[in-house]
Amino acid sequence: MPPLVPRLSHLPQWKQDLVIAAGTWIAGALVYLSGMQVLLNGPDTTPLWIRLTELTVLCSLEMLRRKVPLAVLCALAVVIVDIVAISPSLPILVVFTDFLYATTLYGSRRTSRTMIGIAAIGTLAVVCLALILSSEWRTAIVVAFALLPFLVTPVWWATNVRQQRDIAENERANAMQVATIGQLDRKAAVAGERSKMARDLHDVIAGHLSAIAIQSEAALSMANADPKLSRKVLESVRENSVSALEEMRAMIGLLRGDPSTGDSEIEPTAPARLAELSKLVESARASGLDVEVRSTVDEAPPLPAAVDLTAYRIAQEALTNAAKHAPGGRAVLDIRRRGGILTVEVRNDLQPGSPDGNGTGLGLLNMRERAAAVGGVLAAGPSGGGWLVRAELPLEGS
Repeated sequence: MPPLVPRLSHLPQWKQDLVIAAGTWIAGALVYLSGMQVLLNGPDTTPLWIRLTELTVLCSLEMLRRKVPLAVLCALAVVIVDIVAISPSLPILVVFTDFLYATTLYGSRRTSRTMIGIAAIGTLAVVCLALILSSEWRTAIVVAFALLPFLVTPVWWATNVRQQRDIAENERANAMQVATIGQLDRKAAVAGERSKMARDLHDVIAGHLSAIAIQSEAALSMANADPKLSRKVLESVRENSVSALEEMRAMIGLLRGDPSTGDSEIEPTAPARLAELSKLVESARASGLDVEVRSTVDEAPPLPAAVDLTAYRIAQEALTNAAKHAPGGRAVLDIRRRGGILTVEVRNDLQPGSPDGNGTGLGLLNMRERAAAVGGVLAAGPSGGGWLVRAELPLEGS
């Protein structure tokens, strides 16, 4: 059978107060019936029915101990003064002790602090009153100290319970804040990962598949063209298709792998780098774009992996946009390293009637996000009758 206290704490507050009031009344009635209610020398001449009536009224007030503890305590103090004038009794002081406890525990913070002062002043008042009313000072001191627990103990106990309750509430609030922050961090991490996946998917789809679409259209329009040229275009289509499939398989393998062990169902592939720039340029040329490459990075030390991948993706997106918006035009790809900065520039001509801009949607946004991810900047816009994409990527700290 479960203990009474846990069962009592699970009850609604008004039921808890009802149980406390009923228990107090039963205990007080048993004390009156046994005749152990006398606190001072001499018999208790008050009739039993009056004592039980007093106890019933005071226990009824205990139902309000949580809602208006200070008001009930003040009203109870007036009643107790009248009762003490008749003859003090143990059950009445026990009820009064419970009200001191409830006022300190359930009252406002100001009321709780006031109760500590009242308990101190009441202690001195009880000692002084006992010395004045009693002819024997030794007896007065004994009686005074016998009554002190009814004043000091409930206030001290309630103060400690209230302090522990406040600490528990603060810890609970802190735990909720930590949980909220953790949830926000998880959402931010998920959003960041989704954004990264969206950029990678866009690079695969907009890069390789756009090149495939352009090259396929070119192959269809070359019915009577040189067979070697047609074969070169078809080989470029196949190469872009295979590259797109490999990158898609690598991403799917990472998504389906076990993040706790780092295992994936598909062997990961190395990320694209500027060392594979020739494939990118050949694919753009197969799409009908005249590409001139000016690169000096081969002569320099190896680039940081993040900067290397970012530079490759920016060049891929810029050349794809140039082939899409200015087919048959000329583009210049300039990659150079100077003063701890890797600069990637793609400049292309605009065809008459083409829109004033090479990609103003997700492609341009992804390029800027990639540059910002490694601490760099990217600018894109009209320049000298053409379109210029320029990215500056720092090499230190990447």
